[in-house]
Amino acid sequence: MIQRPSAIEAIRTALDRSRVVALLGPRQCGKTTLARQFMPPDSPKYFDLEDPLSLARLDEAMTALRGLTGLVVIDEVQRRPELFPILRVLADREPLPARFLILGSATPALLRQSSESLAGRLETVCIGGLTIGDVGPAIHEQHWLRGGFPLSFLAASDTDSMAWRKNFIQTFLERDIPQLGIGISAPMLFRFWTMLAHYHGQVWNAAEPARSLGVNESTVRRYLDLLEAVFMVRQLRPWHENLKKRQVKSPKIYFRDSGLLHQLLGIRVPGDLLSHPKCGASWEGYVIEALLTCAQPDGAYFWATHAGAEIDLLLFKDGRRTGIEIKRTDAPRLTHSMRTALTDLRLDRLLVVYPGERRYSLAENVEVIPLKGSLCCESNNCQR
Repeated sequence: MIQRPSAIEAIRTALDRSRVVALLGPRQCGKTTLARQFMPPDSPKYFDLEDPLSLARLDEAMTALRGLTGLVVIDEVQRRPELFPILRVLADREPLPARFLILGSATPALLRQSSESLAGRLETVCIGGLTIGDVGPAIHEQHWLRGGFPLSFLAASDTDSMAWRKNFIQTFLERDIPQLGIGISAPMLFRFWTMLAHYHGQVWNAAEPARSLGVNESTVRRYLDLLEAVFMVRQLRPWHENLKKRQVKSPKIYFRDSGLLHQLLGIRVPGDLLSHPKCGASWEGYVIEALLTCAQPDGAYFWATHAGAEIDLLLFKDGRRTGIEIKRTDAPRLTHSMRTALTDLRLDRLLVVYPGERRYSLAENVEVIPLKGSLCCESNNCQR
């Protein structure tokens, strides 16, 4: 089993300071495995709401939970939303005999219930699959191709990984989405999701997919928001200030997991990936996800003007602005767009991430860094 020290530390820190911690993320991303490092599944204080026995134990939830002390884990909590008012009562006790770690898919219903019933008592920890920090930069090519879902990344072969991802997508659409109470047909959502793969790394325009699917623009926006809510895609928002230049104001679309992107694009092996027209966009999204996971910024955006100036990622942390340019080239050079971003955005620093081995400076406050070996370290520097 691959250790995930960053996720473990984030959960432990949240449990130390909050009465209720929600560990949220997509299905099969490893939430249960992480929770079991805090509590064995055979403990009487561990409730898996996909287990009929646990469901039966919670028929009288207040009676079952009131006498427990220490840490209590409730997995797949969105299956019993009526638990949230009970958790609010239990979290308000003084002195506090128990803290609660609740796990679930990132659904609108779960987030709404938790925010309404547990306001001021709940801390949320959101995770995805395995990160480059978990698997190590030495095998990042395999991680990029297969994505971070543990069973996809750890499959015996690329063929087995592809088969797992195919089954995951089918199960997600046909079982998981309906269980969340979302009334969108699986074939329609699959068509939209596949179409969205070709928008990866591009500015969102609802008109084209709406015409292709035969629905209105508000409907495809609802589909997009749904896939974002369950951690399948990321809408990277544009940053715009009161500048005289006309700036792009629509979000960019990125798949959160590169393996699912490649599955929907029909990319099976490394050779397919490196020769595919979306190779550069795929690598850009992969690096952005890795940077955001490591850096944990206060805010993350992209910036672009209609005149052509652009920065792939703008991070805000502790009052500092760090620009990130992602270049899949052998030797990135300083561009007019980078100079414009430095001036117009008042950047404290501009980093250019590339797949090479050597680190070097391009100009004052502009540095090229390799992906391998220094990515998470460099992201942590963005925090200071």
